[in-house]
Amino acid sequence: MLIATNERGHVAKRATKSAIGTMLANLRQGNAHMVVERVDGERPGDWYIQVLLRESNTYQLEYRDGVAEQDFQTMTVSQEKVLTALLGWAAAKPGWQDAFMWNNIGEQFITSDQDAPEPAYSAEQPAKPGAA
Repeated sequence: MLIATNERGHVAKRATKSAIGTMLANLRQGNAHMVVERVDGERPGDWYIQVLLRESNTYQLEYRDGVAEQDFQTMTVSQEKVLTALLGWAAAKPGWQDAFMWNNIGEQFITSDQDAPEPAYSAEQPAKPGAA
């Protein structure tokens, strides 16, 4: 099932081509972001495509294929190309992303074990007396 949501909180469950197109056409300051999510109980992870209309009237397009490592971003000034990408993604059409040069931005969402803070205590080591 596809769910489309815009910045103002309008939700289109079982989003159609028409609903996605209207949501994109209505992007403007104060309602500059929309996301289309693929909700499928059999596919783990996050599956979405989203659009941000930047102040420069440039569209920032991003999609994720299940995991953070598969998060990609591009920019365009063409609303038509964005609509084609949104509808192609929604229909799982092969090659929908070919009209853009995508940057993998997945590393921005991944924290390694080295970057993770040390736990205050662990199961093997009891908390220090007097510690909250």
